[in-house]
Amino acid sequence: MSRVLVAGAGPVGLTAALTLARAGVPVTVLEAGPELAAESRASTFHPPTLEMLAGLGVLDELMERGLVARTFQYRDRSGGPIATLDLGVLTGDTPYPFRVQCEQSKLTPILLDHLRRHGGQVLFGQRAAGVLADAGGVAVTTDAGGTFTGDWLIAADGAHSAVRRALDIPFEGLTYPERFLVASTTEPVERLLPGLEPINYVFDPGEWLVLLRTPDHWRVLLPTPPGTSDEAELARLPARLRAVADPGRDWEVAHASLYRVHQRVAATFASGRVLLAGDAAHVNNPLGGLGMNSGIHDAVLLAASLLGSLLGDGSLADSPDGFMGGFMGGGSPEEVAARRRRVALDHVGAISHGNWEKLRSADPAAHHAELRALAADPGAARSHLLRACLISSLREPV
Repeated sequence: MSRVLVAGAGPVGLTAALTLARAGVPVTVLEAGPELAAESRASTFHPPTLEMLAGLGVLDELMERGLVARTFQYRDRSGGPIATLDLGVLTGDTPYPFRVQCEQSKLTPILLDHLRRHGGQVLFGQRAAGVLADAGGVAVTTDAGGTFTGDWLIAADGAHSAVRRALDIPFEGLTYPERFLVASTTEPVERLLPGLEPINYVFDPGEWLVLLRTPDHWRVLLPTPPGTSDEAELARLPARLRAVADPGRDWEVAHASLYRVHQRVAATFASGRVLLAGDAAHVNNPLGGLGMNSGIHDAVLLAASLLGSLLGDGSLADSPDGFMGGFMGGGSPEEVAARRRRVALDHVGAISHGNWEKLRSADPAAHHAELRALAADPGAARSHLLRACLISSLREPV
């Protein structure tokens, strides 16, 4: 049986590996770190991602650890709620008309456990360093001195992908002017700001923000100007949080970090026997929670295309568990990779960048009437949410 290599044991790499292993394909995952990453990172799972995870047999365990969020809200920082959108309008489109809020670090151990049950191999401390690929297969060398061979390689080794760099694939796009500061807090923010939904996008011409509920924390995302040190920005975080809502003391902060935000897409997602997925293929700002979700979609669809190539069954569309549902699958690995690149450009990148432009608008009140009208019209809300939750990116031609 042919073997597939996967670089990266994050949610994207492990999802790809599990998709293959469940079909009986030998798979080896090479992970740079000594263990699974423990950082919270992404924390929103959209409906089509839930469908895919259900097909992989891991959704129930994720939902045991997560929170169901049926609504999300747009707010004005000084005026309170503007509009609330209810994912219930998608009931006819998906069996999961809601988001699940759960840190990705709670999904990866579930994926790893299931992967091992299906015979998949994960090797830690094996950072991909070099790649040699030809028509017969691919060989990956690692920093630890290992050499691994397979018929295909799926590179899911992150935004700084060593595989993408080894293949000299351009990673073009832009870097946002501000850094994003994310703080996790144990404060009962819903008591400080009555009427909050689990997910909240807050307009303000001076300082927009996002408030997200996770099982363990509220997460606050704040834009941070360029040209200052991380130390200075972390030092002024307590005052910024008290300006959001003041409990009469500094907020309890469990963790805070700053990072640069990029919007980039690889020039190709397929190079010979190598396929790029997730952040190795495309990165975007986190507004809308699209990065991990689209990466998981990459993983499932690219892995499914390999099954069609390796096993000759075309796709997973007719599998007993209805794994692919109504998603557009099928095609060669190169065709699927090209389709996923168009999705990254026309859906993921366009939506996330539009969310950023709207939130930082100098006149946010100009969007209020539009959002209220959207929330009041179930048909318009459904059309908007089909795109915002990436359902349309999977079910419509691109």
